[in-house]
Amino acid sequence: MLSENTLAPDFALPDAEGQVHHLSDFRGKKVVLYFYPRDNTPGCTRQACAFAASYGVFQQRGVVVIGVSKDSAASHQKFAAKYELPFLLLSDPDHAVLELYDVWKEKKQYGKVSMGTVRSTYLIGEDGTILKAMPKVKPDTNAADVLAALDALDAANG
Repeated sequence: MLSENTLAPDFALPDAEGQVHHLSDFRGKKVVLYFYPRDNTPGCTRQACAFAASYGVFQQRGVVVIGVSKDSAASHQKFAAKYELPFLLLSDPDHAVLELYDVWKEKKQYGKVSMGTVRSTYLIGEDGTILKAMPKVKPDTNAADVLAALDALDAANG
């Protein structure tokens, strides 16, 4: 994981419609940048739906939610439509941004070793600094954990 209190690397990735977004486009707002393995898998669906269920709270707080995976824009389009996901899903098919954020790792499943996305989340401040790095997050609690981290940051900053 990248270190907290460091500048989050800027990137340019397309959304489900093919429009390119840069992290720097969101300066002045907090950003939840969550990385997940794959559209339409059970854990990733629960994670995305939890963010969707809490989306109104994130919006009220002026926080942008962005999901990133190596899935294609077309896959994101179907996933977002199927589950009515109200936030950006960005496509990183060559996993350049996944690597940049240190979430593209060797994984072992059923004794097989392969490279893949480790489910991780970054909370990025208005100035582009990483406020919270959350490795190996749980799909069911990730959105609530991010809201708790926002509460803790707000409390610490008075």
